Amino acid sequence: MLIRRCAILVFEAREHLEFDLATLFSGEQALAADCRWVALAAHLDAEVPVSDAELALLRSVGESLWVEREPLDRAHGQDTVDAMLQAGLLLAFDGAGAGWRERDEAVRESHWRPLPALAHAFSRWSGQDVASDPRLSQFKTIRDMVQAFGPPPPETVERALAAARVALPPPEAGPLDGPLMARYTGRNYDPAGVVPLAVASRLLQRTFGAQQVREIAEGTAALKKTSPSGGSLHPIEAYVLVQRVEGLAPGFYHYHPVTHALEPLQALAPPEARAHALAFVAGQEWFADAPLLVVMAPRWRRNFWKYRNHAKAHRAIMMDAGHLSQTFYLLAAEAGLPAFITAAVNEIDIAAALGLDPIRDGVIAVCGCGPASGEQVTVEYR
Repeated sequence: MLIRRCAILVFEAREHLEFDLATLFSGEQALAADCRWVALAAHLDAEVPVSDAELALLRSVGESLWVEREPLDRAHGQDTVDAMLQAGLLLAFDGAGAGWRERDEAVRESHWRPLPALAHAFSRWSGQDVASDPRLSQFKTIRDMVQAFGPPPPETVERALAAARVALPPPEAGPLDGPLMARYTGRNYDPAGVVPLAVASRLLQRTFGAQQVREIAEGTAALKKTSPSGGSLHPIEAYVLVQRVEGLAPGFYHYHPVTHALEPLQALAPPEARAHALAFVAGQEWFADAPLLVVMAPRWRRNFWKYRNHAKAHRAIMMDAGHLSQTFYLLAAEAGLPAFITAAVNEIDIAAALGLDPIRDGVIAVCGCGPASGEQVTVEYR
């Protein structure tokens, strides 16, 4: 059997503190520290605890060349090799464990940079409810947080004396002032509100749609959009969850940026759509009633095709999402609608619902918009 190690693998030391009564009664330090190792691999969904023997085995096998198993069995023990094959940290060329190899091949083909790949893989949520997050749910207001943590860092930073500042003239009025000043994050959506189809069409086309398609090489086209993108690659796809849009059945859709059309993925009854919306935004009730929600999901390889194993490639995609969300906000404000964006989302559940492979297609954030309810049940900063 031929074996090699998975492509992206990082070992993390975890300190485990134990209370030792015997040392306490002897007058010495009562806490004993035990260092344990976990393995983090980009193609796995969970971390893997590893023993010293398993760590030694993994350190002896490279990720590029296939090697015979027999010498590894002799040097490290058959049980140790079996355990790492079962965990997916070692990969077999054929036979058992082919599924691990396929997922690892997908990582290799995407040309991920190791650290962003691991950050993506191990920061995704499933079934999270931010309202029950013990780190935040104990606080009802900002005043409660200030009382517990003290004030946050200052609102501004001053890098020169006041006398040295160069005063600028007042800004002149411009055509963007209206949407800019009207833009705010909505947290009180009308649960019966409907987005007109013409508004949804303009929002999607002007945010995610191609304003121009230009061939730049044989068989290769570049899309011109209203927001910038690293390398002009525009890797972020828009998946739409329709709850209440005029003329559209509730359900999941994929937005096609060139043909300006919605591709139906799954029809949903209104209660199902609301349940998915709430799950997508991790229990944030104040966003779940928006009639139109958009999942921003990058195709990693679209970006990494050019920026292969590049230290800045993942950061560029995050910036792309920021550009798109602000464009979405301004277009919603233009239409008189509050909008939102949240990164507190259940990426694993969203990917499962939309049929996305997280190694090839990520989930960054969810944005949405709709008519306001007119009530201030949840605080909004206008």
